[in-house]
Amino acid sequence: MLRDGAMQGKTIIVTGGGTGLGKSISRYLVQLGANVTICSRRQAVIDETAHELMNEPGRPVGAGQVLAIACDVRNPAEIEHVISQTIEKFGRIDGLLNNSAGNFISPTERLSYKAFDTIVDIVLRGTYYFTLAVGKYWIENKIPGTVLNISTTYATTGSGYVVPSAVAKGGALIMTKSLAAEWGKYGIRLNAIAPGPFPTKGAWDRLFPEPLASMMDPTSRIPLKRVGEHGELANLAAYLLSDYSGYITGETITIDGGEVLAAGEFSHLEQVSSEQWDMIEQTIKQANRASKKEGQG
Repeated sequence: MLRDGAMQGKTIIVTGGGTGLGKSISRYLVQLGANVTICSRRQAVIDETAHELMNEPGRPVGAGQVLAIACDVRNPAEIEHVISQTIEKFGRIDGLLNNSAGNFISPTERLSYKAFDTIVDIVLRGTYYFTLAVGKYWIENKIPGTVLNISTTYATTGSGYVVPSAVAKGGALIMTKSLAAEWGKYGIRLNAIAPGPFPTKGAWDRLFPEPLASMMDPTSRIPLKRVGEHGELANLAAYLLSDYSGYITGETITIDGGEVLAAGEFSHLEQVSSEQWDMIEQTIKQANRASKKEGQG
């Protein structure tokens, strides 16, 4: 979506950047010229991703560099280490993509306290720890910056069977809006993306294990009748992290093929066949004629 070199000279930290959506977004940022620090808990994974992104066939002239630093986002000391190493390598930080997440499906009453805490700690605590650390750096050094949080559609609607994730994503979303209002005076913008189904190997298998994967077709409830492509999300993320979106802050952009809209009260009528609609139409016409006759009488 953006022109070549659109992110030239920018440095972005991407949490959870070694796999899945974080990797896809990091790839596009690098192609656009940004230097990217990817971090996750597994050094071997992010080392492999960094090597892949730096040595891809057809790598554009002017593509950015990649730094891989292991980090548990629940640990402020490790976050500070990522920040200091990024500044040492690239000179400054311009953007933060909070993408680290954890999730699984379960009836909530089956969850232990520890299981609930694990999701909330990664998703909510990790997001506000990293945002606070980078925000303090920007304010102290008078650097305008951009935070982009990967949220979810059920952060605003709620959803059963993923309650810890909904709680955590909902909290992070309110933080996004609140800090957008408070930190705007420093030139700091905060926005969020709420993706619908974007299949990734690890997360998708955890959310839709067998036999659920065979029982549920996620595209059946999406008006566009398909899941999202990683490039579509990467395009949107790059735009929101770039200067081209400089007047957008405190917003959440949904990219879900209309899935949330399809949850409307009468959306299930999609299951009605054309022949059944013919019958329904005739029934309505007969009822209307009968109503008119009663009125005339």
